[in-house]
Amino acid sequence: MNDKVPSLNEALRGALWAQALTAEQMARVEATTFEVFVPKGGYVCRKGEVVDNWVGIVAGMVKMNNFSPSGKSVTFTGVPPGGWFGEGSLLKDERRKYDAMALRDSRIARMPAETFHWLLEGSLPFTRFLLMQLNERLGQFIGMVEHERLLDPDTRVARCLASLFNTHLYPGSERLVQISQEEVGLLSGASRQRANQALQVLEREGLLRVDYGGIRILDLEGLRRFDAHA
Repeated sequence: MNDKVPSLNEALRGALWAQALTAEQMARVEATTFEVFVPKGGYVCRKGEVVDNWVGIVAGMVKMNNFSPSGKSVTFTGVPPGGWFGEGSLLKDERRKYDAMALRDSRIARMPAETFHWLLEGSLPFTRFLLMQLNERLGQFIGMVEHERLLDPDTRVARCLASLFNTHLYPGSERLVQISQEEVGLLSGASRQRANQALQVLEREGLLRVDYGGIRILDLEGLRRFDAHA
């Protein structure tokens, strides 16, 4: 595993959407995009706020979630390093529909809306990337609804971990996921204790190994296919 933490500009240049930008476009991205630090448990963005930037994860882990009036939390997805989100609200020019919270200390990149729309107007590859991003995100959320309604906790945890390896949404993911059992529970809708039990089941199946500081994925395709009742 590569432990080197990228600088902001290194993270921007390495982003999937940046690979086909012109030198002029990349220069504007680097000149206008800025970084903020969000501590564990802090808000990266809040539901109802005006959306004025596109958000990327340089380091750390962020979860997208909402709270009901009674205080019940619903987690939509986790976003690891290399992932970007918020393009839907920027495209529709609407207030944000969800909260995003740091699961651990995180470095967050923020591209101003003006730069985002300038790229959208002037870069066909960037526009194509966004179409793919929206399509992948839609598929992810459809799968999430299916998992929540139809799958048992062991299978939900397996699919939750596998979802962090979408090469379009999260191109920076490595096979050692720096994620705690508590975070797995938050992302899969299970308690920490139940998530721990599921990880033990998946470890016995040879699909992963719980290591110090994270979870090592041994069989990604096996995680995607895993069905506790099969």
